[in-house]
Amino acid sequence: MNLTDPVADFLTRVRNAIRSRHQKMDVPASNLKAEIARILKEEGYITNYKVTEEEGKRVLRVYLKYSSENQAAITDLKRISKPGSRVYLGKDEIRRVQGGLGISILTTPKGVMTGRQARRENVGGEILAHVW
Repeated sequence: MNLTDPVADFLTRVRNAIRSRHQKMDVPASNLKAEIARILKEEGYITNYKVTEEEGKRVLRVYLKYSSENQAAITDLKRISKPGSRVYLGKDEIRRVQGGLGISILTTPKGVMTGRQARRENVGGEILAHVW
């Protein structure tokens, strides 16, 4: 299956898995999706992730995080830059998400990073998504 926007597909699968209270989910793997999962793990939104191979295809398995009251760590995700409408921000244009309670995920010349890291390293880039 050929996807036009694999990042949006990944974010939608995460959103659907959280709403269905799944403990883990699988998506076709790519380096960009693995980097997004790495950021989500570093920021405490997921428990873990790993790239495995099943039936000759790379699969990214994401383990979702819930509190003891069964509340998901991720409230919502929003895709910002889309294939038909790319959104690029300079280092001074990167804003906080939900008053600092969320993160923005950017692709920069120095790799995939959060908005906070991009401001710290004085780089701008394409803003992929907001997570809160």
